[in-house]
Amino acid sequence: MPPPGSQPKFLEPLLGIVFDLDGTLVLSHHDFGRMRHEVIRLAESYGVPSGHLSVQDPIHRIVENAREELRNAGAADGILYRFEADYQKAIDAIELEALPRTVARTGAVELLKTLSDRGFRIGLLTRSSESFCRQALVRTQLAPYFTYLRSRSSAGPAKPSPEALLLLLKDMGIPIDRALYVGDHLLDAECARRASVRFYAIMPDPSEAEAAHSTMTEDRFLAAGASAIAKDLPELSRHLTIATPPLVG
Repeated sequence: MPPPGSQPKFLEPLLGIVFDLDGTLVLSHHDFGRMRHEVIRLAESYGVPSGHLSVQDPIHRIVENAREELRNAGAADGILYRFEADYQKAIDAIELEALPRTVARTGAVELLKTLSDRGFRIGLLTRSSESFCRQALVRTQLAPYFTYLRSRSSAGPAKPSPEALLLLLKDMGIPIDRALYVGDHLLDAECARRASVRFYAIMPDPSEAEAAHSTMTEDRFLAAGASAIAKDLPELSRHLTIATPPLVG
């Protein structure tokens, strides 16, 4: 747990709520293991020595380590740019394969409609590609609620960089002390904490948690700085409707 007094001061009422996408609002059962293996294969084809990258790391960490290895080996900028383009193309393709099985998480539509009706500004911050994100939102009928969106395809830093969240909140016109980020992963908690934005955790859906052998617990979220934890979106809705809604006008 963070030491007493280390938490930023938050103001009420909330004005804006940013959501993670995959696992939080939609369930797509991405083949992340295959994505990690593909990124490592490509990195090694560009010169990273075999065995230097771990399939146990999240994709963004594998990419960061691969970039560092290539820079340390003196790779030209052109090599780095081609690696970047190739790995993005590869994981985009694997990601899009999940679209036919992507569904809204139970309670997602109702929660977003309630927040929208009450005047909250709603944003989406995801490490999914822009193409997958847009199509998944349309498929699950969540697209009308997201004028504000940043994906890994957006210009600038990507999650878990705090700048990704801060840029989105700037677009939304929401000060950080009146904002909330909601996600189902420690990367989401890390992003919010580093941006000094309050974070509410939602536990992984049982179907995805079992398939991914998830070890997420409430204690881990609390240790990562979560201000509240919900088991699902209906419970999150009960958390959020306690707060006084912003005035509309």
